[in-house]
Amino acid sequence: MSWFESLILGLVQGLTEFLPVSSSAHLRLTAAFSGWEDPGAAFTAITQIGTETAVLIYFRKDIGRILSAWTRSLTDKRMRRDPDARMGWLVIVGSIPIGVLGVTLKDQIEGPFRDLRLTAAMLIGMGIVLGVADRLAARDESGGRHRAAKQRKDLGDLTVKDGLIYGICQAMALIPGVSRSGATISGGLFMGYRREAAARYSFLLAIPAVLASGAFELKDAADGGHVSWGPTAFATVVAFVTGYAVIAWFMKFISTRSFMPFVWYRIALGVVIIVLVGMGVLSPHAAESAG
Repeated sequence: MSWFESLILGLVQGLTEFLPVSSSAHLRLTAAFSGWEDPGAAFTAITQIGTETAVLIYFRKDIGRILSAWTRSLTDKRMRRDPDARMGWLVIVGSIPIGVLGVTLKDQIEGPFRDLRLTAAMLIGMGIVLGVADRLAARDESGGRHRAAKQRKDLGDLTVKDGLIYGICQAMALIPGVSRSGATISGGLFMGYRREAAARYSFLLAIPAVLASGAFELKDAADGGHVSWGPTAFATVVAFVTGYAVIAWFMKFISTRSFMPFVWYRIALGVVIIVLVGMGVLSPHAAESAG
């Protein structure tokens, strides 16, 4: 991997990680459209450490409170009623599905799941799901001519059941094209949560899963020596800087705007991929990375 490729791929990772458009799909597609080798699941997981570091910094006050309350709840039963302590436990609960499936489906994640035809199908399918969820949320928020606006849930209403459903939605993002934020936010909207609440829990939930995945891939790459360390580290730094700016913009965007622009973008991109693969312009299968 060249330094220029790492710059572009780092920018793509940072720009798309927190938007409901699938960063793993965009990394795969950027390489395919440019004629580069597929950066691979390991590169994706490692560069996501950069974007998750941006989450840690952006939500540092929230995370600090949650960690403090959760730690105290281990020895003080009264603290287990504290909202921040509960959030800590719920993040752990929500992380279970992706942890189990990430290990179980490792070979599929690095192989068959990276087929562009599957990526296109997921972009379109999850785009439609996000669109329906967004419409339901908008209807509740605005009400109607013969119906009052409906109060949607906040993170204080989060239950173990809802946390597990969020976690299952997050696990679907192991398939490129699904989008971690897109799947979890859609799940939250269907369960009746506010847009900001769904997005905030989505970002918090991603922290343990992404950092664990990145650490696992770092160890695996160190043992196998199949990663270009310099360019990969550079891409990770680029992803961090870009990702931080995107988080700040996205949290403001969703408070007043619809997700529909992302829905139409996903559907259009999926259709383009299907057409290009059908015409033979793009190969549906990933080229082997030389490291």
